[in-house]
Amino acid sequence: MDQQPVNTLAYKITIGILLAVIAVMAWMLLNQKKEVVTLTKNIDAQQTELQLELDSLLAEHERVKVSYGELSNSLTERDSIINSKAKEIKLLLGSKAELAVVKRKLAQLQEITQIYELKIDSLFSVNRELKAENKQIKIEYNLEQQKTNDLAKDKKELSEKITTAAVLKAYKISAVAYKSRGVDKDKETDKAARTDKIKVCFTVSENKLVSPSYKRFFVRIARPDNAILTRGPAYTFQFLGQTLQFSSMETLSYEGDAADICTFFEQPVNSPELAKGRYYVNIFTEDREIGQTSFELK
Repeated sequence: MDQQPVNTLAYKITIGILLAVIAVMAWMLLNQKKEVVTLTKNIDAQQTELQLELDSLLAEHERVKVSYGELSNSLTERDSIINSKAKEIKLLLGSKAELAVVKRKLAQLQEITQIYELKIDSLFSVNRELKAENKQIKIEYNLEQQKTNDLAKDKKELSEKITTAAVLKAYKISAVAYKSRGVDKDKETDKAARTDKIKVCFTVSENKLVSPSYKRFFVRIARPDNAILTRGPAYTFQFLGQTLQFSSMETLSYEGDAADICTFFEQPVNSPELAKGRYYVNIFTEDREIGQTSFELK
């Protein structure tokens, strides 16, 4: 009778202990689960933070590349290293790798991008200095070129002035008709039928700019019909690329002083009588017409 209550009490105590153990274990399990959830959330938050940091780093890297334009092409190899490192970190974040490893690699990537930015900034500075130097050189070259052009222009203008000034002129030009044959020869006349010689005289101007040399002076006498009085086909000279006939020619040793010249045209024997009308006289050197006059035969 007494033994049964003892067994019942022991059983109850055992059950109570077991329940207590179960309760403690359940509490511990619940706390551990909470800690795991909290730890998981912390890890996810850190991974998200690292992902944002990586995205920000890459965005800044792209901004630097864009801002420096074509200059960034010179650092293509270093840019490839940055992209390769970034891809590796993304894979680690996706595989839930240890955060310490990810942080270490992200720190390395930050260091690489900083070096990249320093190098490209240095290149930019050097490039800017070179551009400034080239611009200054170009300005100085253009100034020198302008000076050269101005000097060439001044020289050309001076040469043209000298060329224009260094010319001869004929003045005091006269043309007189003569009867040179038969009775009353060498007598002036104004009759076409009696004329068989024409005397043309003129004075060559003084000009110290003309180089001393032998000068040839060609006289062309044009009839009223514009045909040139000449003694034959050999009486020609070259003038500005043309072959011209002349009536008479004189040579002068010109020294820069004024000089008087007279020249004669004589009608060939048995030539037809000269026509009535106005005759035109033009005087040439080998490169310029220097004077003209006219006379009339009745």
